Amino acid sequence: MTNNNDLIARVFRQEVLAMSAYHVADAEGLIKLDAMENPYEWPEDIKTSWLESLRACPLNRYPDPGARSLSATINRLNGLDENAALLLGNGSDEIIQLLLMALPQGSSVLSPEPGFVMYKQLSHCLGLNYIGVPLQAEDFALDLPAMLSAIERHQPKLIFLAYPNNPTGNLFDQDAIDAIIEQAPGLVVIDEAYEPFAEASYLGRLGRHQNLLVMRTVSKLGLAGLRLGYLCGSPELIGQLDKIRLPYNINVLTQASAEFALNHKALFDQQTRLIRAERARVFAELNAMAGIAAYPSAANFILFRTPSGRANALFASLKQQGVLIKNLSPQGGVLADCLRVTIGKPDENAAFLSALTQSLNANS
Repeated sequence: MTNNNDLIARVFRQEVLAMSAYHVADAEGLIKLDAMENPYEWPEDIKTSWLESLRACPLNRYPDPGARSLSATINRLNGLDENAALLLGNGSDEIIQLLLMALPQGSSVLSPEPGFVMYKQLSHCLGLNYIGVPLQAEDFALDLPAMLSAIERHQPKLIFLAYPNNPTGNLFDQDAIDAIIEQAPGLVVIDEAYEPFAEASYLGRLGRHQNLLVMRTVSKLGLAGLRLGYLCGSPELIGQLDKIRLPYNINVLTQASAEFALNHKALFDQQTRLIRAERARVFAELNAMAGIAAYPSAANFILFRTPSGRANALFASLKQQGVLIKNLSPQGGVLADCLRVTIGKPDENAAFLSALTQSLNANS
C-alpha cells in the first residue's frame, strides 16, 4: 500500500509542497480588528429591502456569465462608459490568480515588499519567478532606483502596486508610479482595494497607458462577505484575460446583492466618512503613547511600531483582553516589532486603545 507522504510527493508540484496555507485567525468572542473589514452593518430597512430583492433570484438557473447588469452599475458609479471593459472575480484574489495564470511559464512577477501576500503566494503556487523589491525602511516609500533596476534586470511580465499599500497603508508617490509604468515591459496592475478611504485613484489614467490595469474590490467598502472584485482596463487586455475566467464565477446572489448595495452608495459613503474620522483619532492617540510610532495611513487600518521586542507580547495581551488585531512582527525585516489594527466602530477603537495602554503599562 502506498504511503500517503510518498503519494503526495509524487503527485503535487514542489511549489505547492513548499507553501503554507493562508491562515485566518479565529475571532469568535473577540473584537475583530484584524482583517480590514467595514465594521458597520446595514440599517434594518435596507436589510429588508435587500432580502426582498433576492426573491426574484432564479436559483435554479446559472447566473448571467457576464454579470452585465452589475458591470453596468459598477461602470456608472465609477464614471466609466457603460460598456467599458471589466473583468469580475470572486474577490480580488481570483483576479490576481487569473492574471498570473495568463503569463508564460517561468515569467517574472514584481512587487514592492512588504505588500499584499497573495501576489507572492499565488506567483509561487503557479511556478512563476516572484521578485520582491524592499520599500524604504523609514517611511515605506517606493525605492524607485531599486524598482527600475529590478525591472531592467528581470523584465517582469506583471507588476503589482497596491495603492494604498497593504500592510503599510501609505500611498506611493505618483511620479514614481508613472516612471514604473513607463519603464515596465509588461502589465502594471494598480490594486486599489482601499480606494474608498484614500480618495486617490489611477482609474482616470487608464487611457494614457496601454499596459495599465486598475483592480478594485467591494470587500473593504463593506461587502466582504460577497467576495467580489473587478479589473478595469482596455477591451483588448480584458478580452484575453476573460478567456481563462471560469464561466459563472460570480453567483446569482452576489450579482443581485452587489448591485443592490452599490445602488445605496450614500450609505457606504457615510460609513466611509465615519471610518476616516476614527482613523484620524486612533492615529493621534497611538502616537501619543510612549514607545508607539503609528504610520500615516490612507486605508482603513493603521500600522504601528511597538517598543523593540514587545510586539508578540502586546499582541497576546490584547487578545487576552478580547481584542484581535494583526501581528506582522513575525514577518521580520521592516515589519519587525509592527502590529496592524483595522479601524472599527468608536467603541471598538476605544476598547483597543484602552487594552493597548494597559498592556504597555503592565510591562513598563
